[in-house]
Amino acid sequence: MVLIPGNMHVENVPDLYYETADRVRQYLQVRSAWFCDWHPDGQRMLIATRFADTMQLHLLERPGGARKQLTFLREPVSSGAFCSAPGENGFLYSMDQGGGENYQLFYFDKDNGQRKCLTDGLSKNGSPLWARGTTAFAYSSTARNGRDHDIHLSDIKRPEASRLICQVQGLWAPLSWSPDSSQLLLLDYISATESYLYILDVESGDTKLLFAKTGQAVAYGDAYWSRDGKGIYFIADRDGEFQQLYYVDLDTHKVEALSQHIPWNITEIELSPDGNLLAVVANEDGVSKLYLMDTQNNQMEPLEMGMGLISSPRFSPDGQLLAFTFNRPHSPADIYTLTLESGEVIRWTESEVGGLNTRHFAIPELIRYRSFDDLEIPAFYYRPKLNSDRPLPVLIHIHGGPESQFQPGFSSMFQYWINELDLAVIAPNVRGSTGYGKTYIKLDNGYLREDSVKDIGALLDWIEQQPELDQKRVCVYGGSYGGYMVLASLIHYSHRLRAGIDIVGISNFVTFLKNTKAYRRDLRRVEYGDERDPEMCAFLEKISPTTNAHQIKVPLMVAQGLNDPRVPASEAEQIVKTVRENGKEVWYILAKDEGHGFQKQVNLEYYYTAVSEFLETHLLD
Repeated sequence: MVLIPGNMHVENVPDLYYETADRVRQYLQVRSAWFCDWHPDGQRMLIATRFADTMQLHLLERPGGARKQLTFLREPVSSGAFCSAPGENGFLYSMDQGGGENYQLFYFDKDNGQRKCLTDGLSKNGSPLWARGTTAFAYSSTARNGRDHDIHLSDIKRPEASRLICQVQGLWAPLSWSPDSSQLLLLDYISATESYLYILDVESGDTKLLFAKTGQAVAYGDAYWSRDGKGIYFIADRDGEFQQLYYVDLDTHKVEALSQHIPWNITEIELSPDGNLLAVVANEDGVSKLYLMDTQNNQMEPLEMGMGLISSPRFSPDGQLLAFTFNRPHSPADIYTLTLESGEVIRWTESEVGGLNTRHFAIPELIRYRSFDDLEIPAFYYRPKLNSDRPLPVLIHIHGGPESQFQPGFSSMFQYWINELDLAVIAPNVRGSTGYGKTYIKLDNGYLREDSVKDIGALLDWIEQQPELDQKRVCVYGGSYGGYMVLASLIHYSHRLRAGIDIVGISNFVTFLKNTKAYRRDLRRVEYGDERDPEMCAFLEKISPTTNAHQIKVPLMVAQGLNDPRVPASEAEQIVKTVRENGKEVWYILAKDEGHGFQKQVNLEYYYTAVSEFLETHLLD
């Protein structure tokens, strides 16, 4: 029986059959649970998980308890925050339509089961932040001109009275309220290597730069006002390669470094209700580690959880528990709490794994290899169990961003390809990735763009040296910027590759920069170069895949969301057209109700079945 593609436009993809689709579907039925917020009573929590086609919000009342679904929407909902004002029983959440990323903010009233849209229905809105104990919240919005993320103040009681409190240029977001809710700490994000912190007086609208500009770019991250209002805890790379934890005294302006003993990026912080503890998450060589810091003496104690990713640490309202999401490479994300007095870790959810045996799931090894200029490139290497003496075919997974990082969280399709197709999967963090210092992030900027492609060539050299791997059967796979890397790798190394899979990838930097949403354009120019400069424009055209598509000699698969605001569907259309004109095979999937990647379960099932068929046809034949 042939699998129906649903709300997709499909070209050159052969008929897909339920026999393959059913096995893929079993892996895709693996669920995850993500912590969102504590209920104000401190006993229950708001979580995100999926039971039907999309992720929705649920209420969880106790460890191991049933998940009571609260939102039943066609579009995915993955975050929410309870209102802690007396007498209120509801939460804020955001949702877009069809993956277009024009997120609207909604308030769900649990007493009557009704939801209310609090924004204009047209602009992009995000980063909602409750003023403690009130019905007011701050958020960022492009409502004024569709480009700049101004800061607005609204109230669930009077959303029509929402007002602009800080008009800005660029991408700004609220980070933390002062204890008396009279001031807001704001982040002005320029790029992955440059941002600024401001303090906004909500009443007057006056802003003050927290740290003077010195001419040397600093990247700031998470930040929290201390509970006494005398200082601010913040993350920044102001004194070295990595983002460290600091505290600034607002009276003396003295800055104290607090995490010098951790030579890696600090990624998240969360302050306890009484201000005596700070939860600190570090990204140590791609793996998360959680620390608890006593704010009286700044001493940190680690919590050992093993290989995986920790996110969204949140103290309960009474300060007795710390909740967090833990996502391991061989097990889907689940929610845990740490009892602060006893140190006991309790698992609140145990997500279903589609009836599969997780003991068979692969755990990656962290490897390093040398690139063309002797730069060391880290990568995570997943090995299947060797069922024969035949060398293993290889799937190279290239992350997007490019200022992103592959980290060993759970991927059900990695496990499918490893266990069912006997593929080795290697996920490199090529130059330009975050997590390895700010110098490393900049190594692919502008005219250095193709140096990161050479890192894939060096990985092919490394594969050639491994007797258990088959250098003649290698496929590259990546999304967004990773999609560009797939196309560039096929251009430079077609003679060493069997196939490539490009998801929502950039095919021409000039058309991409002209057509990506206006609110993203300047941010991307910092990374790729400004196409308005004639010299840079010529360079970007020269290296773009559409210019060099005649060098692609192997089969290509392209997948795209029609509503993608980041990498428009025109990028996929033009590379498909160009490669076909050169007489090469292209499978093409266009999802009409998706954006920058696929989220709806029915689309994922068809897409991953097609990917698996493509791999069996072109890599495993």
